[in-house]
Amino acid sequence: MSNSKEKVAVVTGATGGIGFEVAKRLGKDGYTVVLNGIDDAAGAERLKELKKEGITAEYYGFDVTDEKQVTSNIKKIGEKYGKIDVLVNNAGGLGGRSRFEEMTTEFYRSVMALNLDSVFFASRAAIPFLKKGDHPSIINYTSNAGWTAGGPGAGVYATSKAGVHAITRALAKDLAEYGIRVNAVSPGTIDTPFHAQIKATKPEVFASWADNIMLGRLGQPEDVAGVVSFLASKDASFITAETIQIGGGQALGI
Repeated sequence: MSNSKEKVAVVTGATGGIGFEVAKRLGKDGYTVVLNGIDDAAGAERLKELKKEGITAEYYGFDVTDEKQVTSNIKKIGEKYGKIDVLVNNAGGLGGRSRFEEMTTEFYRSVMALNLDSVFFASRAAIPFLKKGDHPSIINYTSNAGWTAGGPGAGVYATSKAGVHAITRALAKDLAEYGIRVNAVSPGTIDTPFHAQIKATKPEVFASWADNIMLGRLGQPEDVAGVVSFLASKDASFITAETIQIGGGQALGI
């Protein structure tokens, strides 16, 4: 265990949407937050916003699908601080839509890389530093699509997220002996730029999504950030290998 009082959280894909809200929340919880992204200009802007709120933060630009970039950057972060307390594997996305018959191998591999390889690369690189952390944990992101197999053209996205569900539990088994907890969150329909296109082009469709949610509203990034904050905290010290649905009851269907 590190004697450092500084708590360090690494959040991938944190230059916008849910990732940025998670970084902000962990910063308010007292963590030094290391944001990752591929848009360096956005990263610089986010750092300014966090610093205005009194949050200590850094930005590392690297592609989570690139094994060498992930490994070298996570190592740099871990060596700088002497430990990592929380790794939030937030980076991911739909990557586009394609039915299997027309799907190129390149598209298949790109979606799997973005959602599943990224979790493997970052987690593997962080483990030696998590071992030195205080109440260390990894938090991954799966999706309801991992259970429902996704909507039209989202089959490979769903497949990748089912993989995240499994690797979360597998990592939890693997790392329990070191006291490293591994959990996942499964956000439902969250009002972020992820849905910006449909919101702009078919607002009535976007608005209708709330009709399928038991609580009658779309989620906000803060709804996810609060759960990630809890999973990273001492209050969740006996929780591992779990996936928490954050969908307002959407997974049950109504």
